[in-house]
Amino acid sequence: MRPFGYFVHHQGRGHAERCAAIANALPPTRPLTLFCARDDIFPALPPHVAIVRLPSLFEPSGDEAGAMDWVATPDTLHCAPLGWPGIRRAMATLANWFDAADPALMICDVSAEIAQLARICSVPHVKILQHGDRGDPGHRAAYDGAAGLLAPFHAALAQPEWDAAMRAKTCFAGGLGVDIRVPEREVARQRIGVAPDEEMILVVAGGGGGGFAAAPLGVGARATPAARWITIGPVQRDWHATEPANLEHRGWVDDAADHIAAADIVIASTGNTTCQQILAAGRPWLAVPEWRYFDEQHRKAEALAAAGVACVRPHLPSSAGGWTAALAETRAGHRPAAQRAMIADAPAEDAARWLEALSDRLWTPQAVRPAPAPERA
Repeated sequence: MRPFGYFVHHQGRGHAERCAAIANALPPTRPLTLFCARDDIFPALPPHVAIVRLPSLFEPSGDEAGAMDWVATPDTLHCAPLGWPGIRRAMATLANWFDAADPALMICDVSAEIAQLARICSVPHVKILQHGDRGDPGHRAAYDGAAGLLAPFHAALAQPEWDAAMRAKTCFAGGLGVDIRVPEREVARQRIGVAPDEEMILVVAGGGGGGFAAAPLGVGARATPAARWITIGPVQRDWHATEPANLEHRGWVDDAADHIAAADIVIASTGNTTCQQILAAGRPWLAVPEWRYFDEQHRKAEALAAAGVACVRPHLPSSAGGWTAALAETRAGHRPAAQRAMIADAPAEDAARWLEALSDRLWTPQAVRPAPAPERA
């Protein structure tokens, strides 16, 4: 069986987690080769999966950075600096593998340049679809040239400008990459050391950025002295922040799902993995997008608000009154059934079946219909 290839961006955790979910759902007879700048970010992978380390496409390997920045980058590319040996080695590795392996499909999560490289090398590709302002020529080339698009979220979270043709070639897989088996609240609280009757407010920041600033969290915790505030993930410490005793920073944890299931309210950024975990748990959610390229998290926050599954603020509240209003709105607007409806029963299996069906369609010769005979006068 011809192999699938899979490029995985090494920023954050979501790319690697959904890749691993798909890898474990694909049939064991389907060889799969992963290409990534790191090989230590993946959850458990099946034995038929190989990992090839690439030089990073985004970080210079020497003193070449900026040497040729006076040459303009065309609109069809995003990150294509000149004079980087690492990029040449990465692209050569991929092109040589395309030639030697003759893959059935290349999955790209995510790089518009690698998606276009696959198309140029005559390899059909699937582009992972992310939120954001991605109507630029580079993204359009990657999307328009793809055999299919894979969205790791529910179709109800699609952006309004994605037209019918784009949606028709998209597989929506809400919950892809997260464990959708949500623990019971009481069990989760026992595991993380929170009493059954405590009000718990959880703050979550994903791995793609620096996290929330500590100062506004301190303001929120002081405004709700009866609640226990716990943060997981990165927090940016502010020298001027005076934090109350009901605010606890736990940093990186291996049991984020337990923390989310245990919470009375979740305050979180809108990275995809975080979104899917909160939606699966059906918790009241104050969504605060962080900066990402192409306004990815802001556009996702808009989609969440439009679907009625999160209360959205553009930034953390900056006063006690602002926190009181935001938390009250979060509680009042909570729709747990609508949140859980965003998660498929078996998203990884759905995505794997779709990829296999797409591959079959691509490589099964289609019968050519004869042209209609010209009408006689």
